Amino acid sequence: MGATPSLESAARGAKSSAALEFLRNSPKKLLINGKWVAAKSGKTFETLNPANEEVLALVAEGDKADVDEAVKIARKAYEEGPWASARPHDRTKVLLKIADLIDKHAEELAELETLDNGKPLFESKNIDIPGAAETFRYYAGFATKIYGETNPSDPSMFNYTLREPVGVCGQIIPWNFPLLMAAWKIAPALACGNVVILKPAEQTPLTALRLGELILETDLPQGVVQIITGFGPGAGSSIAEHPDIDKVAFTGSTEVGKLILKASTGNLKRVSLELGGKSPNIIFPDADMQQAVFGSSIGIFMNQGQVCCAGSRVFVQEKVYDQFTDSMSQFAKSITLGNPLDASTRMGPLVSKEQHDRVKGYLKAGKEEGAKAKIGGEPGKQERGYFIEPTVFTGVNNQMKIAREEIFGPVASAIPFKDENDAVFQGNDTTYGLAAAVWTKDISRAHTIARKLKAGTVWINTYGQIDPMSPFGGYKQSGFGRELGKYAIDLYTQIKSVYLKL
Repeated sequence: MGATPSLESAARGAKSSAALEFLRNSPKKLLINGKWVAAKSGKTFETLNPANEEVLALVAEGDKADVDEAVKIARKAYEEGPWASARPHDRTKVLLKIADLIDKHAEELAELETLDNGKPLFESKNIDIPGAAETFRYYAGFATKIYGETNPSDPSMFNYTLREPVGVCGQIIPWNFPLLMAAWKIAPALACGNVVILKPAEQTPLTALRLGELILETDLPQGVVQIITGFGPGAGSSIAEHPDIDKVAFTGSTEVGKLILKASTGNLKRVSLELGGKSPNIIFPDADMQQAVFGSSIGIFMNQGQVCCAGSRVFVQEKVYDQFTDSMSQFAKSITLGNPLDASTRMGPLVSKEQHDRVKGYLKAGKEEGAKAKIGGEPGKQERGYFIEPTVFTGVNNQMKIAREEIFGPVASAIPFKDENDAVFQGNDTTYGLAAAVWTKDISRAHTIARKLKAGTVWINTYGQIDPMSPFGGYKQSGFGRELGKYAIDLYTQIKSVYLKL
C-alpha cells in the first residue's frame, strides 16, 4: 500500500482538468461485471510518472481470486448474454461509439498516456490516441463482414461453414503503447462477438482504466469487457493458466511469451503472441540519404526506442557507413530530450527504473565489447526521471550483445555490410523476425530483398508505418498470429462445418 500521491507534484505540467480529475479518484479499481470494485485482497500498487519518479495514483492489485471472479462473470456474459448473438450492426454501433468517445476525450487520454508512460505528448496526441480510435472504427466495419462459405459438396448435401466467436478471451498488453495495444486487442475481439478480460501492464494501467470508463458509457452489455490490473505473476499468470479462458492474446517479451505458451497447455487454449524484435534496417548507397537518416532515426528513437519493431540494427553499406552514421548522430543530437508534457519535446524518459537500469546495462556492455558511442551512450542529465540519451553505436558487429539482444531503448547499433547477400544474411541472423526495412532507389532490389528477409513486416524507403487494415506480427521468436487487418478475425473466430442432408 503506497502513500497518497501528491498530484500537484506528480502531474506537474498537465493541463487537462479531466485527466487530473481522473487521477484524483484514487485508488483506481478493477472493472468486473460493469462495476468498479477493489481487489479481493485489498492490495494496491503505485503507478509512477517516469519523468519525475513520483506517484500518480494507486491502483488495485488484482490476482488469481479477481481473475477467477472475472472469468465467472465473462463466461456467463458469453453463454447467456446478448453480445455473442447480437446483430452485427448493433456491434458496429458500439464499436463506433467507443471510437467517438476516444476522439472526444483525446486531450485527456493523451496527457494520461504521457504522464504514465513518459512518451512525448507530441506522440501521444498524434500517434497513440488517434490510432486507438482508428482501430475501433476499422473493426466496427468488420462486425458486418465476418462471412461463412457455402461449399461445393455432394449434391445430396448442403454444406456450409459458420465463423463463430472463440468465447472468453484473456488479453495481456504491454506498457509501450498502452491505449493503442488495448484497442488492437479489444476491438477485433468485440467485433467477432467475444468477451474480454484485459490485463494492462502494471507500469501503465491508467489509459486502459479510463477506456473502461468510456466503454461503460456505451450500450455494451455488462461483463463483456472486464479490466484486471495487477502484476504478471498473479494476474497475468492466472489468465494464462485459467481453465475456463478460451484464448489468450499477449504482446510483450519473448521470454514471457514462452511462459504463457507453456501455461496455456492446461486446457489447450488458443494463443497468439506478438513478441520481441531486433529488426534490421538496411541502407544502400543509392538511397535518398536525407530521407533514410530521418526515417531510420524515427525508427529507433520514437517512443524512446521502446518499440517491438524498432530498427535497432542499422546495416549500412561500407562505402557510405561513415557518412550515414555521422548524419544519424547529428540527427540524434538535435532531438529534444526532456519533460514529455512540453510540446517541443521529442524524447521523454524510459518507462521505469527497471527499464532504465536494463538499458544502462546494455550501454555498458556495448562499450566493453568495443563499440563506440558516436553520440549519446549515457543516461540523461536530468536530475530526476528515467532518461537515456539517444545513442548511435558504431564499430558494431552482428555477434555483439547489443546486436543480438533486444535493448528496448534509444540505442542504434550501426553495422557495416558488403553487398546485398551480406545484408540479407546478417539481417536474418537473429532469433527474431518482427520487422525489417530497406532503403534504396532500385525498386527491383527492394522487392527482391523484401522477399528474402524473414520478417512479418518489411518497409521500403520508410519506417514504422502501421495501418489497422494491414496485418502485423512476427516470424521465428517474434511470435505467431497476425493482429490488425482481416487476419485478426482468424484470431477471434473458430470455424464450424455444417452438413444438411437434402
